[in-house]
Amino acid sequence: MVHPTTPRHSRLPLLRFVLTCATALVCGEARAETPTLPEVTITGERFGLREELPVDASGRPEWTSERRFGNTRVYIQDSPGDVSLEQWWRLQKNRDGTTENLFEEEIEIGLPYRTQLDIYENWVADQHRKIRHENVSVELRWALADWGRIPLNPTLYAEYKAAPARRDDFLELKLLLGTDFTPRLHWGFNCSREWQLGSERSVEYEITQGISYSVIDRLLGVGVEMEYGDVTLAGMRGHSERRFLAGPSIQWRPAPNMHIDLVAEAGATGSPYFQSFVIVGFDFGHGAHESHYAPASMRGN
Repeated sequence: MVHPTTPRHSRLPLLRFVLTCATALVCGEARAETPTLPEVTITGERFGLREELPVDASGRPEWTSERRFGNTRVYIQDSPGDVSLEQWWRLQKNRDGTTENLFEEEIEIGLPYRTQLDIYENWVADQHRKIRHENVSVELRWALADWGRIPLNPTLYAEYKAAPARRDDFLELKLLLGTDFTPRLHWGFNCSREWQLGSERSVEYEITQGISYSVIDRLLGVGVEMEYGDVTLAGMRGHSERRFLAGPSIQWRPAPNMHIDLVAEAGATGSPYFQSFVIVGFDFGHGAHESHYAPASMRGN
């Protein structure tokens, strides 16, 4: 018996079905054998310097944790529970040829609510190498808001100096401002008024300013600082003693928790001839320099 030949076009649907099933089977096995890559988390470090990343819940950048300027303060330096130590040496050469060395030990304690407590012990050595105790100072500063919430990040500062040997105490109030002008470029500005509570009842107005550029992230910064002061005595308010000094500054950070600041300022006419600062600081805490907080724009991502 001769069977009828099946038309070719009638076998095409069956062939397509077989090929589809085979393709699905092969692709399914390949997909099952493909390893799953680990999840990658992108941090903010790729978007800027590490010293410009937030360092605690206040959102302040890491560079504020180190005293960036010799005579200008910015915001707060320590997170709650952190402690820092600094040793100062200020050399001042006056127009009359005398020289004065100020040695200062400082302990800084971070408190909640963007507050910081500082305690100073000051010693002076004159041109005859005689050392005397100058004063003990207690300072409290409070930042009004988290970093970046208010332009220039205003911070209030109050300091009380007790000088038992001189029987003179001093009260000083300051406004601290600071910000990042551009990446790598940091700025600080202070204006203050100090009252002598002793016999002379002097009043001093002072403005300081500093700008610093980060040459190497978290290692080297260079800048310029200036200082202007105006002092008057009781009964002579119309006759003031003015000073103006300016010069370069360098900050070197040989370790994440250590900084060394060098400042050299020359004085204008009527001011001290020369003034320099050497500051060595150490930070102790719970690793604030290594554990960065996510920027507000990236939180939850």
